[in-house]
Amino acid sequence: MHHRATSRRTVLAATAAAAAATGVTAPRAAAAPVPPPAAAGDGDGEERRLARIVSRMSLEEKVGQLFVMRVYGHSATHPDQADVDANLREIGVRTAAELIAKYHVGGIIYFAWAHNTRDPHQIAELSNGIQRAALAQRTPVPVLVSTDQEHGIVARVGEPATLLPGAMALGASGARDVARRAAHIAGAELAALGIRQNYAPVADVNVDPANPVIGVRSFGADPRAVARMVAAQVKGYQGAGVAATAKHFPGHGDTTDDSHTKLPYIHHTREEWETLDAPPFRSAIAAGIDSVMTAHIVVPSLDPSEDPATLSRPILTGILRERLGYDGVVVTDSLGMEGVRTKYGDDRVPVLALKAGCDQLLNPPDLDLAWNAVLDAVRGGEIDEDRLDESILRVLRLKARLGLLRDPYVTREGVDRIVGKQAHLDAADRIAETTTTLLLNEGGLLPLNRLTHRDLLVVGADPASPSGTTGPPTATLAAALTELGFTATALSTGTAPSTARIEQAVAAAAGKDAVVVGTYNVSAGSAQRTLVARLVATGVPVVTVAIRNPYDIAHLTGQRATLAAYAWTDVELRAAARVIAGRARPEGRLPVPVQRADDPSRVLYPIGYGLSY
Repeated sequence: MHHRATSRRTVLAATAAAAAATGVTAPRAAAAPVPPPAAAGDGDGEERRLARIVSRMSLEEKVGQLFVMRVYGHSATHPDQADVDANLREIGVRTAAELIAKYHVGGIIYFAWAHNTRDPHQIAELSNGIQRAALAQRTPVPVLVSTDQEHGIVARVGEPATLLPGAMALGASGARDVARRAAHIAGAELAALGIRQNYAPVADVNVDPANPVIGVRSFGADPRAVARMVAAQVKGYQGAGVAATAKHFPGHGDTTDDSHTKLPYIHHTREEWETLDAPPFRSAIAAGIDSVMTAHIVVPSLDPSEDPATLSRPILTGILRERLGYDGVVVTDSLGMEGVRTKYGDDRVPVLALKAGCDQLLNPPDLDLAWNAVLDAVRGGEIDEDRLDESILRVLRLKARLGLLRDPYVTREGVDRIVGKQAHLDAADRIAETTTTLLLNEGGLLPLNRLTHRDLLVVGADPASPSGTTGPPTATLAAALTELGFTATALSTGTAPSTARIEQAVAAAAGKDAVVVGTYNVSAGSAQRTLVARLVATGVPVVTVAIRNPYDIAHLTGQRATLAAYAWTDVELRAAARVIAGRARPEGRLPVPVQRADDPSRVLYPIGYGLSY
């Protein structure tokens, strides 16, 4: 449990105002999953049609519709043997098709580590295989395929699909049309792959610079600005035919704990919650958001029982449904995260989530245990079957709105036409240029002149690629600068450079015209500070590029220039290189305040700060 420093919150509050086919194209002879749609505008007819689908379901099918599950494999029916083994070990089935046949799951979530997202055609084939299995059931209902494709530092689908700047970078652009355009591109490509629910945008307001789980996944620290960007992204995603998901309700932005590993506490008063956390969710609801994801956090002011929000009826039903007037789909954050498992057992968590007001139960660690727990709760009378039907209807309404009940399949032609197309890649580059933020430029060092500063050394952190398809960052920056007419050499020094590595970097800097250092979440005790100080001491001009949190500059001294790129993905690093080279102007403005390292109550660089040339 962490109590926040009042001074910091005050400063920030003030600053914030069936059988698989080998090809992707589904056989057109496939049976329609449901009767033909009702006439346009016939809302009552649509509801009756959906109610008839529910009435045909067995209790087991109903329970299954509420679960969204991971499954290993690149194919719904013929995964690699290692993935078959993993599925048997974790789920008790061999394939995605068997998962659907046994548990009737209403949703499947894709992960790169589960080998679901190797390449665009494979993803589309997997999606179609899943839908064929879903339509082969006694009550044929398409599956809602989802993933976390926030872009920036969270991306499950990699290149050759288009990768875009993440939320804080878009927040730095300050432009709603940029945020909407990014979401529309992302949504169009996901839809072409058969992924129709995206767990984005993040609606958390990043009040705490030390937040280990949100950070640059948030649009910023100003609730009103975040609210505008969230609404724009909702319009972008849903305009492209993908359900957007505002997360993590009631707001995960002000915590120093990670709910993946523990249960965080948010000590906002109800008034602070209304001011700091609620606006982006209100904005998402007003924009017609299709789904809202819960947070595994405790907010005592909203629920004194100290149940995590995912399991809190006062928060999910009392506030989200009744007070905010939201009647769309509520999906839990992953039930495998430690934050939701600390107080109750894995058999109670899904039951309590449903009783709290959730509709979709995401990725339980033990599906058989969770599925049977819900089944037993209904049979035993703890959960009324009508309550189950309520959630199933919400999920079915969403599937109908997305057109899945009409045709759940995607085509190879659609993938080729949309995914990673040049117009999208060019747009991603243009969008990234609006986000790069120049925080320091002593003596007008930037842009670097190729005549006087041609020979460059690029050093710094090389964190793993979020999608597994980009980087490493030092190599990306060096290659981009070389393409722009410089001679750039890369040397990876890591997030915690050793003394030997620092000496190597200092030696490599000798004779260079400038050194570019990629910094990654620098803290007071970080060896990255020593690296920068030693390079500065050589007399060679140093340019630092913060490749994750923009707060690094508060811990660094002596560099001549500092840029914030907000992520270490290629599209953002290439934009930073163009700014360094003068091929693009720095247009970004800080969407969060950077506080002094020695006195967090004092702001070093305020929201909206950014230099240009």
